[in-house]
Amino acid sequence: MTDPTTDDDRRSHLSRALPLDRFSAFSDGVFAIAVTLLVLELPVPTGADLFGSLLEEWPEFLGYFISFAFIGMSWMTHARVTGFMKSGDTASGGLNLLALLFIALLPFATSLMVSNIGGPDERLAVLVYGINVLVASVMLTLLMAYLVRQRALLQGEVADETVEALTRQRRISNGVWLAAVVCALIAPPVAIGLYVLATIVMLVLPFLRLHHT
Repeated sequence: MTDPTTDDDRRSHLSRALPLDRFSAFSDGVFAIAVTLLVLELPVPTGADLFGSLLEEWPEFLGYFISFAFIGMSWMTHARVTGFMKSGDTASGGLNLLALLFIALLPFATSLMVSNIGGPDERLAVLVYGINVLVASVMLTLLMAYLVRQRALLQGEVADETVEALTRQRRISNGVWLAAVVCALIAPPVAIGLYVLATIVMLVLPFLRLHHT
């Protein structure tokens, strides 16, 4: 005999379920648009001295590389986490939207920061950028943590060691961006240096892993 309570729970879950292909497709679209907007924000130099004009615009290019690296690594993390999923639900969809909200805001925060480097509002601009990156990173962590607790949304072959490794990576990432926010309050140039250091690590790390495979 079928348990009516079990049937009700199953129907309730199905009513909240989100198709995984739509979940991933929308997310990939937001990541792609965000990195495209970063490129569109780069000014095209004019004037006779092209090399000099390019040098004057170093903050814009620095901001592009920092934000592109962060968005790219966030996409890789998002793709890996969602790759373990077999379905989504309302809560995971909501957490995903919040993460994408701050990912999509990053081109604005980047433009704000680079246009104020060396100016009177540098501290605030660097702080806003740091908070944007930190919150985006934390939201990705919360999404992963929710999925770990809701194992019914994951494929059965996800190993505990894999989850633990991802959790450690998320803690380190959040710690770095939190340190950058604190530095932005005290010494904005130090925070920018930390952003650059994190960018170098994010860009070099995949090649180091490739070397060891």
